[in-house]
Amino acid sequence: QVQLVESGGGLVQAGDSLRLSCAASGRSFRGDSWGWFRQAPGKEREFVASIGWSGSVKNYGDSVKGRATIRRDDDKNMVYLQMNSLQREDTAVYYCTAGGAVQLLTAGNGKFWGQGTQVTVSS
Repeated sequence: QVQLVESGGGLVQAGDSLRLSCAASGRSFRGDSWGWFRQAPGKEREFVASIGWSGSVKNYGDSVKGRATIRRDDDKNMVYLQMNSLQREDTAVYYCTAGGAVQLLTAGNGKFWGQGTQVTVSS
């Protein structure tokens, strides 16, 4: 059974940084794509970042571009999302996704999804 488990969320102050982690079990995602989405209360799910199979292709949502960095560690079967200069608008549940071509995953069609981790940014 494949599982993705996110961690690293919490309550932070505006302007702080945060690193989210996602650990996969049940299969290796070496050679596969990873991504992050988020969903704020009352809003639709929003694309945050994705990374292709080799790590050379990275995509970022407009709202986090310049403040977010996605990184993968195939040896650990994990993906990370570094978020800097956090704003109240970044408050959301952040979901990890993996599996499939990076274009499909970026569009929200990743094969596997985690349960999410809450990030709350206070001013």
